[in-house]
Amino acid sequence: MTRPTVAIWKFASCDGCQLTVLDCEDELLAIAEALDVRMFLEAGPEELLDHYDISLVEGSITTAHDATRIRDIRARSGTLVTIGACATAGGIQALRNTADVAEYAAAVYARPDWIDTLATSTPIADHVAVDHELRGCPISKHQLLATVTALLAGRRLPVTSHSVCVECKQSGTTCLLVARGTACLGPITHGGCDALCPSIGRGCFGCFGPCEAVNADALHAAWREAGIVDDEWLRSLRTFNVGSPEFVSAASGFDVSVAVTMSAPVRDDGGDRP
Repeated sequence: MTRPTVAIWKFASCDGCQLTVLDCEDELLAIAEALDVRMFLEAGPEELLDHYDISLVEGSITTAHDATRIRDIRARSGTLVTIGACATAGGIQALRNTADVAEYAAAVYARPDWIDTLATSTPIADHVAVDHELRGCPISKHQLLATVTALLAGRRLPVTSHSVCVECKQSGTTCLLVARGTACLGPITHGGCDALCPSIGRGCFGCFGPCEAVNADALHAAWREAGIVDDEWLRSLRTFNVGSPEFVSAASGFDVSVAVTMSAPVRDDGGDRP
């Protein structure tokens, strides 16, 4: 049986989701035996083919060259799966979408005229058709393996629609917002992380982006009732999935100057999180 050819591509990102592939550890050899990986710069292979059965794409589109390149990759790919918050929502670099990019380039670079960049950071789906997406910053190893095995078996790709709150209930984790007044985006965040942060007493940071049905007004009211200030609300929405339409809508009407302030969230005990 011919193994499906696979390419793993990088755009504007930190490489963390690509590293999740290598972090599969015990399953890595089985994956290598089942797939014919031809393009994966993080691990070594670099073979440009006319067609790949499966393409995994990490990162957002931030340059005109990237926009052209992703269209070429789409044309070469049978199934295209975006992996991680950068690819699915523009990533933390989408903070530029609410700022003056030229002003920042002038402040950072000695020759800003050498910098060729777009004014926005946008997800892959804004440019080409995407067959499936894996959320997260980084993605879940278990969701990645489930997706790969589904593609190999010709099964329907796994889709999660519940929020992080459901995973807290499944694991028996006490609601941090209700019990401690801790800032938490769990009620409006897509599940898939097994409620990692709440399970260790930290509020959800929204790494997996907005869930299927976002009721931001109700959550914002609950935060206010718990004494959490509006600056914290905006700062929390302007992180990993700042470019997602649901989080953009939830943040509308607030002072945008807070958008680029990456101070740490406040603990329930009043201290600063690392």
